[in-house]
Amino acid sequence: MKKLQIFEPAMCCSTGVCGVGVDPELIRISTTLNTLKKNGIEIDRFNLSNAPQEFLNNKAVNTIINEKGVDELPVTVLEGEVVLTGRYPTNEEIVKMMDIPVSSLSSQPKIVKATKGKSGGCGCSGGDCC
Repeated sequence: MKKLQIFEPAMCCSTGVCGVGVDPELIRISTTLNTLKKNGIEIDRFNLSNAPQEFLNNKAVNTIINEKGVDELPVTVLEGEVVLTGRYPTNEEIVKMMDIPVSSLSSQPKIVKATKGKSGGCGCSGGDCC
């Protein structure tokens, strides 16, 4: 699976979804990343306040901040290369970058089709249900 990372500006909490007047874009990206995680797809998300070492460790992100400032955040990095600055990727961009099906963004539970047991009924032995 491809490695996607999002480096975010300093926020009051790890997601920025707290307090009053929350930015709808933060709600969208948090919901999207949580849904992907539930579907087994991990995207690393680093907040400058909570994970400053990650910003230092990533030379490309560190260079952007030193040359252009924190106004370039968020920065999206795919497989070690900066692919987007100044905004969060759209859901469509995430699907394309990660090369995953659009259904990965769905929080709907997967429907499992029931099959009949050999009894021809509900699957209970001899058709006798408890």
